[in-house]
Amino acid sequence: MVQDVGLFIGIAHIAGIFVGFGALISITRKNEVEVSQIGRIRSIVTTGLMVIVAALIPIGFNRYGVSGHNLWFFCSLIYLCLNSAVAILSIRNPENKKVMITQMRSSPLTTVIFFLLLEIPLQVPLILVLIGLYPDLEPALYTTALFFNLFEAAVVLTQLVYLQVDRSST
Repeated sequence: MVQDVGLFIGIAHIAGIFVGFGALISITRKNEVEVSQIGRIRSIVTTGLMVIVAALIPIGFNRYGVSGHNLWFFCSLIYLCLNSAVAILSIRNPENKKVMITQMRSSPLTTVIFFLLLEIPLQVPLILVLIGLYPDLEPALYTTALFFNLFEAAVVLTQLVYLQVDRSST
């Protein structure tokens, strides 16, 4: 675990940058922001915060002497629960639900690709840790989930930026 501390701190820093970008966008354009943009800003900030927490959980648990499979099992369980809770809360928000339905109707292929290439690869490594099939790879599997979650935030930030460009050109 000691060799992973620097990596996890670095991931938390990067996620913090995403949180900052999302927050900055939300306050600099607060009078011009549309509902679809608000959902994306929330997604960037929430995902960034989730990555920060998930990156720091192993460090905190390890400081209390939790190590090996127990460390990665509990971290993965918390991460999966956190990810599920964020998804459920996001879907329950009426504004987000409307935007998601509109996006799925207007661009179903993009929605499927986003889910298949980002959300499933985020969850599968965590599930593999919980099952305990590859104990030697558990730190790598957990890190893989963090990277995919971080990449998810980057994709949403990119969508938001391109949405800004599209709005300004019309």
